[in-house]
Amino acid sequence: MHHWSRLPLLPTHVKIVEVGPRDGLQAERGEVATTVKIELIDRLSKAGFRNIEVTSFVSPKWVPQMADGAEVMAGITRAPGVLYSALTPNMRGFEAAVDSKIDEVVVFGSASEAFSRKNLNCSIQESLQRFRLISKAAKELNIRLRGSISCCFGCPYQGAVPTGSVADAVRRLADLGCDEIDLADTIGVGTARMVAEVIEQAATAFPLERLSGHFHDTYGQGLANIFAALQVGMSIFHSSVAGLGGCPYAKGASGNVPTEDVVYLLDGLGIQTGIKLDTVASAGDFISSALGKPNGSRAGRALLARVDGSR
Repeated sequence: MHHWSRLPLLPTHVKIVEVGPRDGLQAERGEVATTVKIELIDRLSKAGFRNIEVTSFVSPKWVPQMADGAEVMAGITRAPGVLYSALTPNMRGFEAAVDSKIDEVVVFGSASEAFSRKNLNCSIQESLQRFRLISKAAKELNIRLRGSISCCFGCPYQGAVPTGSVADAVRRLADLGCDEIDLADTIGVGTARMVAEVIEQAATAFPLERLSGHFHDTYGQGLANIFAALQVGMSIFHSSVAGLGGCPYAKGASGNVPTEDVVYLLDGLGIQTGIKLDTVASAGDFISSALGKPNGSRAGRALLARVDGSR
């Protein structure tokens, strides 16, 4: 395998943040039973993830699917060493998250001014200003704070997003004291070269080892973009079991990159994740069956077919 030496040095370890229970299920039209969510999270906890995004503490008026956040948190069996995270858009949500003994809270802004105004009804600066109280309270309570930036590679309203805007948003979240910052491709339009450029620019404003990539597979570029990000040294990625979660801005388009596919890629590169692929594949099978929808992970489907075929 001498030709591998031509590849740039890739990270030896990667952390995968599993976002299926929150980002994935949030997009489901029908109600998902609390017991199903709890079982999914418990299965994922056994798979070896170090970080699982479990719910949002937001007004049920806006996100009815996440109204049972407190029940979910109370019902799961916590695995030692796993960070359980929740989105908290305001102080009320933050307080509810603290009551449920959350390990990490997530605040979110945008790299696109148009997206911020449409979705949060305020400018980027105003949106991040709202999180000052949360960041202060999180620091006082020693709770990890993660910042997420949507539309880092393109916006459904303004189109292209300048890399400088991404770096600015990163800088503002860094000033809030975020422990980790996600660069999200909300509509999945990013390509490998663009991804490398945006990450390198963002890394001028925040340590690369604490930046993470949240890629969507809308145009089928999710894995290619992760590989491009690995080549510039990124080592934290978000993914969703069974590819749960559609893209809300592209009708019928796939959303999150499937965890099984990402782990299969990383395993093949000899990069350590600590994640048991078979356990994730069976969690993907469980949730796909529970939702009555096809499994969105190709690697997951292939692994499950192999197991079925050998019975």
